[in-house]
Amino acid sequence: MSELNIAILGYGTVGTGVAKCLLENQDIMHARTGVKLVLKYIADIDTERDRGLELPDGVLVNDANAVINDPDVDVVVELIGGKGIAKEFTLAALKQGKAVVTANKALLAYHGKEIFDCARENNTEIFFEASVAGGIPILKALKEGLAANHINSIYGILNGTCNYILTRMENEQINFEPVLKEAQELGYAEAEPTLDVAGDDAAHKTVILASLAFGKWFDMSLHIEGIEELSLLDISNADKLGYRIKLLGIIKREGKDIQMRVHPALIPKDTLLAQVNDVFNAVLINGDFVGDTMYYGRGAGMEATASAVTADIIDACLNRKHDSINRVAPFTQYDYYGELVDISDIKSRYYIRLELIDKAGCLAAIASEFAAREISISTVNQDESDSSTVPVVLTTALAIEKDMKAALEAISKLDFVKSEPVMIRIEDLHEE
Repeated sequence: MSELNIAILGYGTVGTGVAKCLLENQDIMHARTGVKLVLKYIADIDTERDRGLELPDGVLVNDANAVINDPDVDVVVELIGGKGIAKEFTLAALKQGKAVVTANKALLAYHGKEIFDCARENNTEIFFEASVAGGIPILKALKEGLAANHINSIYGILNGTCNYILTRMENEQINFEPVLKEAQELGYAEAEPTLDVAGDDAAHKTVILASLAFGKWFDMSLHIEGIEELSLLDISNADKLGYRIKLLGIIKREGKDIQMRVHPALIPKDTLLAQVNDVFNAVLINGDFVGDTMYYGRGAGMEATASAVTADIIDACLNRKHDSINRVAPFTQYDYYGELVDISDIKSRYYIRLELIDKAGCLAAIASEFAAREISISTVNQDESDSSTVPVVLTTALAIEKDMKAALEAISKLDFVKSEPVMIRIEDLHEE
């Protein structure tokens, strides 16, 4: 079995990149693996549009079902996206006993258990390295390099669009909307950017990371906040306090229970993760034996994603060549770990911004509300103001989220508080 046939479903940006890689780098991949990877089909509704790639005759077709049912096809590469027809094609290919490679994070985040159960029942496998952090081999690191560790925590900058926007806002003191518009013009943000800026894209990837790390599919049952409401004022205040604000996917182990959430967070400026700027992604993992390891690179784009997809194709083909399907199981379910911790029960430090009428006793009344819920104030910063209101920034010691929310609700009702308090969580990371 020195020659294996590959079929790509979807001939968009990533599909074009994968096809290009398979055609242009076939010789080096053959030399390294002893397997010739043959691009047998690309299936797409649009067979007329020029993608700038010269394909062999007969490769580009418009019938994905015929491709999946062809007994000569060994590996099906799903690059359609979404949770509809992509799911149908993926399950159909697995039921044929074919290996499936996908970059479809939403599909796995919502339907991972069903898909992996199907692969197991049909003695085949699914590969999905490109679904998280593009060209960074983070899933292989979790499955193989860190397999001997209990994972204590994962912090991920998982969305390049958001990271680009936050970098520009901080460095150039520009508000969210004009930076988003520029990101759209440069192609870093979609025309409809909600999936990115609302945090859902990062949440899909966070679910996949948590599921791999802890052996159960958590689905999309996590707390999600995006960056749309972030103020330039809070980014500037964070900088003065020695922090940067990043949109993070956060996964933590508390004994056997798991935290999983996506939201903006203040992280110390002197940490490696805080130095990750522009469209780049990074994932910081702490294991009980290995300590901290960090993975950095391009999280999207044709070339980076195509590199990860093609690496999965190579793995799938090597497993078939050596008759070692599921040698490294893509997802192994086990019952060692417990349940998700509700966001209301997590402990965190907090950044709080208040707009107050300047009158005696304000800070004492605020401190009283915090003290009533056993929340300690770490720092207080009050800037001079020419207006009738005074901006006050607080940071706290560790507190339970529901206690913090209750304190802020009470504070918002005080007659000298002019607007809703702003709350952003602080993550100190504790990099080793």
